Amino acid sequence: MNLIIREKFFFLLLLLLPISIIIGSSISLINIILLNFFFLMVLISQKKFDFINHISIKLILILYLYLIFNSLISQDYRIGLLRNIGFIRIIIFFIFINYFFFYYKNDKKLLDFWSLILCVLIVDVFVEYFFDANLIGLGGKNQPYGNRIKSFFIDEPIVGAYLAGFIFLIFGYLLKRYNKKTIACTFLLIAFISVILTGERSNTLKVFSGIIFYFLLLDFLKIKTKLIIILLFFIIFGAILSQSEYLKTRYVGQFYNVLTNKKNFEKLENNQYIILYKSGYSVFKNYPFFGVGNKNYRVETCRKQNIDQAKFEYVCSTHPHQIYIELLSEHGLVGFIIILGVLFFLMFKILKSILISRNYIQIGAFTYVLINFIPFLPSGSFFSDFNITLFWINFSIMFACDKKTNIFAKNYV
Repeated sequence: MNLIIREKFFFLLLLLLPISIIIGSSISLINIILLNFFFLMVLISQKKFDFINHISIKLILILYLYLIFNSLISQDYRIGLLRNIGFIRIIIFFIFINYFFFYYKNDKKLLDFWSLILCVLIVDVFVEYFFDANLIGLGGKNQPYGNRIKSFFIDEPIVGAYLAGFIFLIFGYLLKRYNKKTIACTFLLIAFISVILTGERSNTLKVFSGIIFYFLLLDFLKIKTKLIIILLFFIIFGAILSQSEYLKTRYVGQFYNVLTNKKNFEKLENNQYIILYKSGYSVFKNYPFFGVGNKNYRVETCRKQNIDQAKFEYVCSTHPHQIYIELLSEHGLVGFIIILGVLFFLMFKILKSILISRNYIQIGAFTYVLINFIPFLPSGSFFSDFNITLFWINFSIMFACDKKTNIFAKNYV
């Protein structure tokens, strides 16, 4: 297989990556593994290994070594070992994205296609909301999670999380692609409405927070205009809720009842997320330094919940549904510091360059990465295939799409 054919293969696989995520985690995993394989063949043939000395690669490799160590000290090393060893695919993917944006001119075709996929998904959300079934007949109130929009994800209410993973990237791309900024802003507004309609409260709040952050960084709008646009988004949010009893109850009613009813407020500690947070914190207290191990939260809580409920205060679950508590319970203080230390250092190391360059795609990627770390809000498992793929797509592009921050650049910041 010659070089040109290998390059076409990895470009095709990158092109189809968003679709593979929709189909399922196993398909996206296979996609990334194949992409990495063809990329490594190209990399070896061209002998381009100068990136190894960049601090980003060194730090991510330190993170990888820590994850291997984490497996060795886990409650059950067999549970998280494959996940931790498999993190190497993320490192290769990070290198590949930087390579692709640095040496190829196909990023326009790539983001055009990704924009099309996202637009189809947004339309599908609207169709399912208004017609109780999506474009291919899936969905309906009799399905799991009732009124929650699932779109092409069939029985998982994660379409809002998926949209959040691409909205800011595509918004930044459209700002760069078209002189008329109204095209990009119209897209962002419609995309935001679609996230609201999914009923995913946490992801809606994250996207709204991301919109505020993004607009504050935009250089072509005056402060007054930015505030008016942000206010407009807030008004539209309220208007949508007022037209739907289900959405009103989901976004406002449940919180309103708690805050206005003394009995409900006193029972706030019985909220499902509060219970999970307390359970995760209890695990952390019992294993403060290194945690129970990646993916071992379920092992610890489900095994000991029935032994002595009062002693452990555990709730049997896959994870505590909050990123900081998850990291503390599964990795302890040591892992918490290493993981967040590496990610935050790399994020904020290039922040100055992002602010100076005003690269809209880069700002979009940075925005998504940042909203993943909003405190207190519920979240999916950080190291799950779905979440980590979305996170590292954005994290990689955040470095790759600007020549100054790309790891293959000689003037790396």
